[in-house]
Amino acid sequence: MKVSAAQPFQIIYSLYQHEFLGYLFESFVVHLDDKGKLTLQHQNISSANAQEFAAGLDNADFELIELMDSMQQEFVLKHFNKKLVKPEEFFPKVYDTAKGNDLLQKEIESYLERRRSKVLDLLRGKMVFEMGSDGEPAWKRIEVLEDKATVLFHFRRNEDNTHYFPTIKQKGQKLDFQYKGAYLICKQPAWMVLNDKLYSFAKDVDGHKLLPFLNKKFIVIPKNVEETYYNKFVAPLIASFDVYAKGFEINSESYVPQPILTISRLVNAKSATPMLFDNSPGKEEPADDKILFELNFKYGKFKFKADHTAEVSVTVEKNDEDYVFHRVRRKLREERTYTDFLKSLNVQLKNSKVVLPKALAFDWLNNHKSQLLEQGFLLDQKETSGKKFFLGESSIEIEITENIDWFDINAIIKFGEFVIPFKTLRNLILKKKFELQLPNGEIAVIPESWLKGYSELFAFADTPEEQQDAVRIKKYHLALLDELQSGNLAKVTMNRKLERLRTFEKIGEFELPLNFKGELRPYQKAGYNWLNFLNEYRFGGCLADDMGLGKTVQTLAMLLAQKESGQRGTSLLIMPTSLVYNWEMEAQKFTPCLKVFTYTGTHREKDVKQFERYDLVLTSYGITRLDVDILEKFYFNYIILDESQAIKNPSSNIAKAVTRLKSRSKLILTGTPLENSTLDLWSQMNFINPGLLGTQTFFKNQYLTPIEKKGDVDKARKLHSTIKPFILRRHKSQVATELPEKVETMQYSTMTPEQEEAYEDVKAYYRDRILNHIDKEGLGKSQLVLLQGLTKLRQIANHPKMALPEYQGDSGKLEDTISQLNNVIKEDHKILIFSQFVKHLGILREYLDREGIDYAYLDGATKNRKEQVERFQNDPDLKVFLISLKAGGLGLNLTKAEYVFLLDPWWNPAIEAQAVDRAHRIGQENIVFTYKFISKNTVEEKILLLQQKKKKLASDLITTEESFVKNLSKEDIENLLT
Repeated sequence: MKVSAAQPFQIIYSLYQHEFLGYLFESFVVHLDDKGKLTLQHQNISSANAQEFAAGLDNADFELIELMDSMQQEFVLKHFNKKLVKPEEFFPKVYDTAKGNDLLQKEIESYLERRRSKVLDLLRGKMVFEMGSDGEPAWKRIEVLEDKATVLFHFRRNEDNTHYFPTIKQKGQKLDFQYKGAYLICKQPAWMVLNDKLYSFAKDVDGHKLLPFLNKKFIVIPKNVEETYYNKFVAPLIASFDVYAKGFEINSESYVPQPILTISRLVNAKSATPMLFDNSPGKEEPADDKILFELNFKYGKFKFKADHTAEVSVTVEKNDEDYVFHRVRRKLREERTYTDFLKSLNVQLKNSKVVLPKALAFDWLNNHKSQLLEQGFLLDQKETSGKKFFLGESSIEIEITENIDWFDINAIIKFGEFVIPFKTLRNLILKKKFELQLPNGEIAVIPESWLKGYSELFAFADTPEEQQDAVRIKKYHLALLDELQSGNLAKVTMNRKLERLRTFEKIGEFELPLNFKGELRPYQKAGYNWLNFLNEYRFGGCLADDMGLGKTVQTLAMLLAQKESGQRGTSLLIMPTSLVYNWEMEAQKFTPCLKVFTYTGTHREKDVKQFERYDLVLTSYGITRLDVDILEKFYFNYIILDESQAIKNPSSNIAKAVTRLKSRSKLILTGTPLENSTLDLWSQMNFINPGLLGTQTFFKNQYLTPIEKKGDVDKARKLHSTIKPFILRRHKSQVATELPEKVETMQYSTMTPEQEEAYEDVKAYYRDRILNHIDKEGLGKSQLVLLQGLTKLRQIANHPKMALPEYQGDSGKLEDTISQLNNVIKEDHKILIFSQFVKHLGILREYLDREGIDYAYLDGATKNRKEQVERFQNDPDLKVFLISLKAGGLGLNLTKAEYVFLLDPWWNPAIEAQAVDRAHRIGQENIVFTYKFISKNTVEEKILLLQQKKKKLASDLITTEESFVKNLSKEDIENLLT
């Protein structure tokens, strides 16, 4: 019967028992008569209609209604089962006595118990009833008692057994509850209904401890299981509740806590420890060898784990046939001061323990042992296989002095009274052995701070064949020596000349060659000085200026200066095939005195003797790979790699080929020295200065993994410090006064309804497919299906026709693009339009053809590339140039363009920047406007967020990322597909 909110009403809560779900509550509003009494007119109230009766409800009522809704069978069914099924089919199957799902039953019960507990806490002061068998909600009133009942547990031990039972008191009066029809609504904690009263209990008694006694006087504990029962059941009961015992003793005891930090080895595999004065070889110890620190507190003769936070702990002691329960009250506040002290020393305990890598653990001990002892800690050591760790003081002192072409290393290393040679320590570390046995039998562990502070020194140092006892390091590790000295890790002595090299400051001015045609801008002159400075000391270098800043002209000026200074020899310049013509033209323009030979073509003369007649040989990466057996026979003055990211993969054939070539010096040119992985940097830096970053394996362990996988800022800083002297990079922003301004605008487009429907359909299909594939096959094996799905979604965000040929609707992005395009053409400006998808350009071509708008076009299949560029640059009536992103990424000078449209965002913003740089480069006299078109509420917006997130990988290392996909986490993927 409908109850009107305009008439007097009362909210009540009715208790009933569900066939499967146990005791549940339901909320009702009941109409009141003119005397304010409940009538039979009532209706159910839920979250859906509660607001209608808001005038008669308080905050607790709204919370109760919501909780009770979540306990109804329909809601429980929906929560635990996503398939469409009826309650009368689902619950009998789950709760079937023979074939039911026990695990699901427990989950449902836990879910309901949490809500029952919350409901019962809120019912105080409310009208509560038992529901009648006919569904009448106000059948029998239940009084909710405010005062909590107390429970006393009784144990009576005799010769044969132990009797156990509880007594309950309410306001000091003993409650007769056994055999009285009492029942428990909730068990965790217990809530009991007896004689139409609802009882709660102090100390949150577990209802399972009361349930057996509702219809039983006591429980008998047989003699043969009493010891187990006393330890597992009675002791925790004594710790938490009031207990009366007869037949055994309960002693309450108090002590001052004593913290004990125990040190032990945690090993997953056997390891051999090398003995310091024993030449017998040992097996490499496992990388997962760890040290376990465990904190306990000693109270008299009792010891408790730090994570056991019960205020009272009970220990059972058996003397012959008698039992004594020692009830110890812990001083948790005092204990917490010790755990807080460990936390202040960067040790965060979990379950009273912490596991640290062995080297880090002993580094920590070495630094904090005296503080621990002052605070009152006892240090205990649990020996493994009879071995004992050295816990004394250790120290290392390094002195580095200059020699002719290297630095000599002298070191004093001590563990207590024992002195260890640097070479011995280095050999152990390089073999990944971090323990050594001292003459007194103790095991010394090399501290983590040594491994971290001196890792590069250990890796880069070597022993000359003629002096096996000496240790030295090459001269171009000056940045490392500077860091060691500034960090007080070593004393370094060098002359003023090398001081200048160390900082690469005060490089000085170098005169431009007399026959150089043209002028260098100030930043270009600084680059020219730097290149000559490197040449003076025969260091390899990386000129990494932004695209369009003139790396070519700086390099040509340096080569011409060498020729005019009398430096003899032929230099080799290797580049992508598309750039050979550019270099020829630039050399002819700026350095016509350089004799340039182009070594390309299928009919090239494969004789390196001809190189001797030239100053500079131009060739491609492809020719180098094919002719490496010929080219390696010639000793070049310089080997220069343009767009050196071509050798970013050290295992590629071209990278292997160029490292076989021989020269006096080496130089690389690139706008993006790091595109995909930090390993790109190693490959290129190892080419110009072999050994600067150690072996490939060392580099991966020392830099790549910590930086890329763990975001280690210190490692990134160290790497940057090491390579900084050999890389010169200027951004356009640094030389902005010499370049025109560029303005970037984000153009967000709204998908058409048909487009949005197509997008959502494909997204739903691929989301399920991708996430299921990841769950079954793992993230690493899901790259293909992930790329397929993301590509489809990106295409549909542009225009569904790209992925769905049968699609007949429109595209919001195409409409916006055409609108902006027409505006630009009307204003008589030239525009570059880039897309990663050739199909996308094709759709735009159809529009331009229909409208009779002339355009230039370039994709990977275009043969007349040069003709297309010249048409756009020279024809004032041709306003539009359609270019595929990859085909137009390198080697194009399109300075006539004033607008750049990026039709679809690419994973790597550096690739987009390269596209913009086709227009925004030296020679541009106008402001360049860039429009990036983004379809709202699509994967494209998510890509923008990922660009910002992933771009941080190693920005301090002058990096941009090429590939995001392989670095996507499952969370990234889920975000892209939401």
